[in-house]
Amino acid sequence: MSDENVAAKGAAMAREKLAQAKADAAKRGQLPRREPRKKGGPKRDAADPQLFGRAIMDLLAERGWERSAAVGGVFGRWSEIVGSDLAAHTKPESFEDGEVLIAADSTAWATQVRLLARTLIRRLNEELGEGTVKKVKVRGPQNAPRPSGGLRVTGSRGPGDTYG
Repeated sequence: MSDENVAAKGAAMAREKLAQAKADAAKRGQLPRREPRKKGGPKRDAADPQLFGRAIMDLLAERGWERSAAVGGVFGRWSEIVGSDLAAHTKPESFEDGEVLIAADSTAWATQVRLLARTLIRRLNEELGEGTVKKVKVRGPQNAPRPSGGLRVTGSRGPGDTYG
């Protein structure tokens, strides 16, 4: 017997069983409803319990914290947004007036972020809403350990001195 015949017999048997079940229900007076259930019911009062997520969203909107919460969410998911390689060497530090400050752990990674700034702005705006991030500012390494040894230029700032 071919697969099509088996499928056709199965479908016919299912229709027969469904018709039999409906006939049995009709005899008992328990036919399924023909009209959909109404979604009415009592209206919620402000004092009624609310869903937690809805209550948080209302609180954020009421206090004007929506953007701050969204930025915090992006900072918390930094590695998901920029990728694990970039996230291993960079960290977002602040967001103010459309400008994101990113700290890099080396001058090479700081340069890399500067080259990726347009792509990074586009990706962050996808998460936060168009026009939220306007500029990316990059900060290189700070207070890195000074190299040991006798050969040093007086007045140099260590490994951070190549960052411009």
